[in-house]
Amino acid sequence: MNFTGFTDQDFDSLTVPGLEPRMEAIISNIRPKLEALGGTIAPYLSALCGEEMFPHVAKHARRTINPPEDTWIAWSSSKRGYKALPHFQVGMFSTHLFIIFAVIYESPNKEKTAQYLEKHTAKVRKLVPADFYWSTDHMKPEGTPHQDMDKQALLQMAAKLKTVKKSELLCGLRLDRDHPLLQDGEGLTRRIEQTFETLLPLYKGSF
Repeated sequence: MNFTGFTDQDFDSLTVPGLEPRMEAIISNIRPKLEALGGTIAPYLSALCGEEMFPHVAKHARRTINPPEDTWIAWSSSKRGYKALPHFQVGMFSTHLFIIFAVIYESPNKEKTAQYLEKHTAKVRKLVPADFYWSTDHMKPEGTPHQDMDKQALLQMAAKLKTVKKSELLCGLRLDRDHPLLQDGEGLTRRIEQTFETLLPLYKGSF
């Protein structure tokens, strides 16, 4: 399957009531597109990162009651999983698509990421575009635009990453569900690749 982009039906899948019906909608509507995107982006990311990057589609297997509010695909340097490693993600809430670099609470690399942020705060402020956003919780759709993040805010995020066990760091681009690029498979693929290239220094600085 060629990656063709995302439609309103895909975003609406994340508002279907009930765990089983929502999972059915995700599996039938969104998952095939995420799998196609995974195969499309993996060779590009592997070349970009200088090591093989493996796609991992979210399975939501641990859920027993609450239906997922978002779903995604992640790429990491491990064939076995991504959560313990710095990784790249493309995913969606019902309101928007996100294209991000992430280090989540399960990763032992958080301290390295924090040290990179502390050492290269000025560089990070320049390399991240103003319309990107930062988040410290992958479960929440909200984030802070980079243009609203001063040096102190970045340093506070780094300090939290080092000292709070459940802390996380996400940075990237979000596109509202009605953004015309979302239904252009080739155009969206290029935007994803460009975004990951922009975020590469954060990824490299986390090892």
